[in-house]
Amino acid sequence: MSEAIFNLEAQVRTDLGKGASRRLRHADKVPAILYGADKEPVSLTLAHNKLMQAQEFEAFYSHVLTLDVDGEKVEALVKDMQRHPYKPKILHVDFLRVDASKAVHTNVPVHFINEETAPAIKTQGGHAEHHVNEIEVSCLPSQLPEFIEVDLTNVELGQTLHLSDITLPEGVSSIELAKGESHDLAVVTIKAAKGKAADEAADEESDAE
Repeated sequence: MSEAIFNLEAQVRTDLGKGASRRLRHADKVPAILYGADKEPVSLTLAHNKLMQAQEFEAFYSHVLTLDVDGEKVEALVKDMQRHPYKPKILHVDFLRVDASKAVHTNVPVHFINEETAPAIKTQGGHAEHHVNEIEVSCLPSQLPEFIEVDLTNVELGQTLHLSDITLPEGVSSIELAKGESHDLAVVTIKAAKGKAADEAADEESDAE
């Protein structure tokens, strides 16, 4: 994956307000704001086409980006992105400055692997029900993973994996789990197919008779 995806040029903007934002969008620019790290917020402008190309990559939303703000390199995370309700247009982006010495809180996408080859699914007729698509984590910027893998190979039929069952990368912790046992959210369940369950029930009833 090209590192250029995670390096974006930006310019400081002083022309603020709704009218100014509309003019920027008409010029194929995207208004944005950069805040955090105990510094004053800065209003920015980015090229719409470059931003559209970058946001097509899943890692764009969990990767530490480098913003070239009028020649100054700033590391940041995407914290919010506003899109047009039906047009393929980005309306506004919020960037959070990253301090290399302080933990960041962000959502990281989950990749479920070996789903098609897991015995509970391939040979026992089960199917995976995904309860979450991302996990909120805390870690230093240098330890931030692009995604978290959840291996379904050894998950049994009827079994549910929770956050506490997921092995997170070194230095990465779950924000939900830090809140207590009641926040041990379900991540994925291997469920029996409805037809299979019904057939088994019918077989058991027949045997009983």
